[in-house]
Amino acid sequence: MSSPCRPNIVFVLTDDHASNAIGCYGSVVNTTPGIDAIAAAGMRFDRALVENALCTPSRAAFLTGTYSHTSAVTTLATHLTNDHETFITALKAAGYRTAMFGKWHLGHGPEHDPVGFDHWEVLPDQGEYFDPEFFTPDGQVRHEGYVTDIITDHALAWMEAQGDEPYCVLVWHKAPHRPWLPHPRHADLFTDPIPLPPTFDDDYDGRGTPAHHATMRIADYLTDIDLKEDPPAELGYAERAVWKYQRYMQDYLRCVAAVDEGVQALTEFLHEKGRFDDTVTIYASDQGFYLGEHGWFDKRFMYEESLRMPLVLSYPARVAAGASTEALVSNVDIAQTLLDFAGVAAPEGMQGRSLVELLTAADPTPVRDAHYYRFYEHDDHMHHVWAHYGVRTDRYKLIYYYADGMGLPNTGNTSYPPEWELFDLEKDPYELTSVHLDPAYADIRRELTLKLWDLQQDLGDSPHPRQPVPEGRTR
Repeated sequence: MSSPCRPNIVFVLTDDHASNAIGCYGSVVNTTPGIDAIAAAGMRFDRALVENALCTPSRAAFLTGTYSHTSAVTTLATHLTNDHETFITALKAAGYRTAMFGKWHLGHGPEHDPVGFDHWEVLPDQGEYFDPEFFTPDGQVRHEGYVTDIITDHALAWMEAQGDEPYCVLVWHKAPHRPWLPHPRHADLFTDPIPLPPTFDDDYDGRGTPAHHATMRIADYLTDIDLKEDPPAELGYAERAVWKYQRYMQDYLRCVAAVDEGVQALTEFLHEKGRFDDTVTIYASDQGFYLGEHGWFDKRFMYEESLRMPLVLSYPARVAAGASTEALVSNVDIAQTLLDFAGVAAPEGMQGRSLVELLTAADPTPVRDAHYYRFYEHDDHMHHVWAHYGVRTDRYKLIYYYADGMGLPNTGNTSYPPEWELFDLEKDPYELTSVHLDPAYADIRRELTLKLWDLQQDLGDSPHPRQPVPEGRTR
């Protein structure tokens, strides 16, 4: 395959799009031909994992190629200061034209507005689904219409206006984020019953306190704003839970449908211009999401449904079509990957790994043997998930709930006794039973405890003071 040295880059990012709601990942609830076409033309990543399953920190990780403890973007209320180098500032310095449309969610004002972009239009905070307002370098402007369509259309107009210089455009959507307001054109979709996930009735019996403490159960914590109508009065608790799940999923999947139409519009444009083959086209979400698994909605936990993000990438000039990989990759890897494809040196402080060899070589070197995760937004007032960190390998996952907000914004003031969980993902893929206290896993527990500690040292993160120092290590 021939290789242009400076490809265009089109990066579509959504908010809260679960892999289980994408066709090429085996969805049984919807189809996504636009996203699937990118995967068919390139590579699907089956173990793409986030370093912090929360919108703001994850978006910072994509941009900076660093972990939350390095960027200092740890919770929804800690924003990215624009003195950080990003893959955008590096591309801009190398002569790329750059633009950003959609959800920023990294703060506003002189210290937080996007930098390195020739043009940007971003939603204030979470933004609105209908007739949304946008911040721009020239002030605030409101556009009539549906936010997903507006973001796509404005990105297409900007792409149309570009000349021969290479460009990078970020098309970062609000959808399918809560409160899941679909376009009326999709009102007739998904009216048939949607299958319940196998763990919908999970009682958390095999987990520790944190799973019991969280307030994300569909049966109990979806609001009237989420559901848009009241459940039938005659339904009992279990029947009402299923009714709520159906209403939630209908609107969620309808929002995804608009996103997928936008993806199709972008790739059709590239094909029409004869540029698809020499464009890096990437689709991802800022984390996974619970679609009724464990009875939940939302994200935050290190369990697979929120830890795993969808990630597909095509670049036909260099990446073979129809590939997939189970390599452990991270959202911190994307910045260096895009810079590597563009032939631009990565800023020195980036902590990810370029995935170019994985994407292009017949026998690539493993990217990593373990993935590090940390969730800081302890016991927030809506979801009440405990702060935790952990390590995920091919087969196992170790989680330490240090259960302390550490005074960070948007965290609760109450600390709880710390707890551990350990899962054998080969024997227990749904993570229903922790084996941390099982004597049969003593060696695995010891090995992963050391791996977690060593990863924290390698990445420059600090173990919580309550975490015991593993044997053979010093604080």
